[in-house]
Amino acid sequence: MARLLLVSNRLPVSVKVRGGSVTTTRSAGGVATGLREPHERSGGLWFGWPGDVSDLSPEQRGELETQLLALRAVPLYLTRAEIRRYYDDFSNGVLWPLFHYLVDRIPLDAKGWNAYQRVNERFADLVAQQYEPGDTIWVHDYQLLLVPGMLRARLPDARIGFFLHIPFPAADIFRILPWRDAVLHGLMGADLIGFHAFTYQSHFTTSLIRILGIENEIGTVRYRDRIVRLGVFPMGVDAATLSSIADEPAVAAESRAIREQHAGSKILLGIDRLDYTKGIPRRLMAFERLLEQHRALRGKVRLIQVTVPSRVKVEAYAAFRRQVDELVGKINGSYATLTTPPVHYLFRAFSEREVVAMYRAADVMLVTPLRDGMNLVAKEFVAARNDDDGVLVLSELAGAASELGEALQVNPYDIDGVAKTIHRALTMPASERHSRMRALRRRVFEGEVHNWVRSFLSALESGQTERERVDLLPRPYASVEELAARMRSRRPLVLLLEYDGTLVPYARAPDLAAPDREIRRLLTALGRLPDVTVHVVSGRGRDALERWLGGLPASLYAEDGYWFRPLGSDEWTSRRKLPQAWKTRVRPILEDFARRTPGTLIEEKAGSLAWHYRMAEAEFGTLQARDLRAHLTLNLGNAPLEVVIGHRVVEVRLHRCDRGVAVRRVLEEAEPSGLFVVIGGDATDEELFTSLPDHAVGIRVGSKRQHEGLHMPDWQSVRSLLRTLVD
Repeated sequence: MARLLLVSNRLPVSVKVRGGSVTTTRSAGGVATGLREPHERSGGLWFGWPGDVSDLSPEQRGELETQLLALRAVPLYLTRAEIRRYYDDFSNGVLWPLFHYLVDRIPLDAKGWNAYQRVNERFADLVAQQYEPGDTIWVHDYQLLLVPGMLRARLPDARIGFFLHIPFPAADIFRILPWRDAVLHGLMGADLIGFHAFTYQSHFTTSLIRILGIENEIGTVRYRDRIVRLGVFPMGVDAATLSSIADEPAVAAESRAIREQHAGSKILLGIDRLDYTKGIPRRLMAFERLLEQHRALRGKVRLIQVTVPSRVKVEAYAAFRRQVDELVGKINGSYATLTTPPVHYLFRAFSEREVVAMYRAADVMLVTPLRDGMNLVAKEFVAARNDDDGVLVLSELAGAASELGEALQVNPYDIDGVAKTIHRALTMPASERHSRMRALRRRVFEGEVHNWVRSFLSALESGQTERERVDLLPRPYASVEELAARMRSRRPLVLLLEYDGTLVPYARAPDLAAPDREIRRLLTALGRLPDVTVHVVSGRGRDALERWLGGLPASLYAEDGYWFRPLGSDEWTSRRKLPQAWKTRVRPILEDFARRTPGTLIEEKAGSLAWHYRMAEAEFGTLQARDLRAHLTLNLGNAPLEVVIGHRVVEVRLHRCDRGVAVRRVLEEAEPSGLFVVIGGDATDEELFTSLPDHAVGIRVGSKRQHEGLHMPDWQSVRSLLRTLVD
């Protein structure tokens, strides 16, 4: 079995020093519990920070490493300065509030990006040092967003997965991040990117379109020379263990004691880490509103609010704690009796069994974060209710809301709405409570944490198997490097080069696609080499090609080969006279879509009409292009026309008015003994490759597709190849 290499910010261990000796204990929690079995079964490794151990002596550090080695844990030691910059300032100071939509929490002068990059580099270096061929790498969460891309650069053939445990924000929020491009490129180093909910995946693909211009195809994204898959994998809890703990006599006794302590009162329960995303102040305000509006409940309902300390030394969190303390004091000061304060506030951590006892004792569980990737507390509460009783009030802005439909869902920003829902929960008939809880328990047990792990790893494995199958296809040349060596030595050499996206980057408008000085120099040098012939084919008009490339030693093909200007001639010739009447039928459709889609334009050629949307808003342009394609297909009927989708362009053209004519014209003049190489990448270049004879070689530029043979990632790599031929 292949080893599983797990990479997370923290190792799943707690390190303590007692009497000079170091002890390590395994951490509890959903991720650590779910990943422990495949980690141990595969003989894998877990990489992460072991906590602040900078005060340990060399002997204690050695003792710690011995214990970590036994746990198959590989520590990455971070200095306090690195933790402050990478973790506090950037991960939790910038990414955490941004991904949770709390933009006002981001510092005015965001810091820590350079430290974040350096620490991510250190993680990638450490994993690469321990990697063995065949290992599976699984990177976790927002602290390590750059690691997949860094690992891909170091380990091109590795199987890499990434899972985001927090929400991915809407594109308009994410684009606020100054380093958004680098983050997206970092994530795209993975083979599989997992999210808790479809909404997060949708936000991610929208950001890819709007920021990088990369479109997705139903859960897959073509990125450079690879296919990256996206998936929704809602994380669960260890439901069976929690259910078993709930039945333990000691836990049941503790639960009864809690009920007796609050005899005569309904118990509301909130359990949260001290964090401004958890919605604690608004929850307290909703409880206060409940007491204001329902006098009969005063003295008969208690809110047990457990807040687990977190980052207490950070001023923003210390201020947040003071806000919570003040609200608790205000409510208790207004509504407490001599014996019963309405809010029982506990600011400390509890053991797992103590928490389960509280779950069992509660009448209503309040899980009302302002935004949460999943929120496992909601699922833990359900798993612990073996009595099929209790009501879950759940924020609709938590990832768990997409699964737990039988919970009473609320908008946590709506104070009155939350108060009304709490009242409904307190007065809900027993039959409805049991019915809802039974349905919730079925779903929580079906989606428990071990199933989450298995489903993600299975998807990662299947994607890698498919990629290996594609890579093993027979090719006339094993690699572009091998072909390049052959091109340098074999003559005559004939090169047929597509223009846009192959020799130059795609431009936002046709008039902006002029060649730069380097590509003109390369084409000139190639055309002057002995026994080397250069042909350039483009969808551009002949006037543009003449203006841009007319003085170079190359044959030119404009408007997808309709116009031809041979080397050494100033005259352009056309294939044949083409009918034009069909354009009166198609042009109004394109004009209508151009009016309705800002940033689009229409380009007319002899044999086609093209609707360009490179300057349109990315996501809207993509949706309009799909609509236009469907509209054209429906309205063109049996006309001798075809709709072709290129790089952010929809083109309508006459049948057989394609670039294959350039291939056929070159073949008429080329010597069979020579080497004929075609390089292109747009969807409209398929005619170049389908027209090739067996002895010719095609190189596709852009994202690698199945069964396509040789490929290069982008136009820069094409230029590198041309430089090797010239130099």
